[in-house]
Amino acid sequence: MCLILFAYRTHPGYRLILAANRDEFFARPTEPLAFWPDEPRILAGRDLQAGGTWFGLTPDGRFAAVTNYRDPQNNSATALSRGRIPIDFLKCGLSPEEFCSARMNDWHLYNGFNLLAGDMTGLVWASNRTKELQRVQPGLHGLSNHLLDTPWPKVRRGKKKLRQLLAASGSLDAEDLFALLEDNWQPPNEDLPETGIGIEWERLLAPIFISGENYGTRSSLVLIVREKGEVICSERTFRHERGMHRETERREVLLDCIQGNNSAL
Repeated sequence: MCLILFAYRTHPGYRLILAANRDEFFARPTEPLAFWPDEPRILAGRDLQAGGTWFGLTPDGRFAAVTNYRDPQNNSATALSRGRIPIDFLKCGLSPEEFCSARMNDWHLYNGFNLLAGDMTGLVWASNRTKELQRVQPGLHGLSNHLLDTPWPKVRRGKKKLRQLLAASGSLDAEDLFALLEDNWQPPNEDLPETGIGIEWERLLAPIFISGENYGTRSSLVLIVREKGEVICSERTFRHERGMHRETERREVLLDCIQGNNSAL
């Protein structure tokens, strides 16, 4: 994923409220959110080119998502696929801290990434660009293609809009979160980061929702975890033509089998 906005244990009645966009080249083959036939406990989209995912969860409350860390000068064409990391976490029995600690020595084999992972013990963020492992504190957070809460324009704007949305309503509507994810406001050039990709690409990647000629937001995802353990995961996929986009599919999965009030993140 390229943008993850989330409120963690900060809104009454909800443990986690997450809204995220996956940005990718349009030609890269992908399967939408579904339980995998070969891994029936994993609910995730699937990258058919490398076999991994950008986001996934399991019925017992394990959850993981990755974003790329934008650092093109240090990327390697022979690096392992970052999309395997969420799958490895979802399949293992380790806590998020244990998983990251056990795998950290191998993270140099991947191009830059951020990992957001949680289970019944809590929620952690880690990056192989800092080798930092951080337990996420209750609050409102944003993660794009740098480190957690780096104040890039889309992160600042997304967190502000999510804060306003949560303040305006005690009852959350997924439609409002999806509307937030379709924000295409373009920040001024002087506010853009310099990540080594040139100003044209910086401009293209700057909005919350990206719509380019060959690259853009392929899907939006909303994850809502209520205090009583009910989990709702919804995905919308898009097709882009001539700089415009239209929704092609909606999928929603309700998981009510997560046990106990101290589970599900």
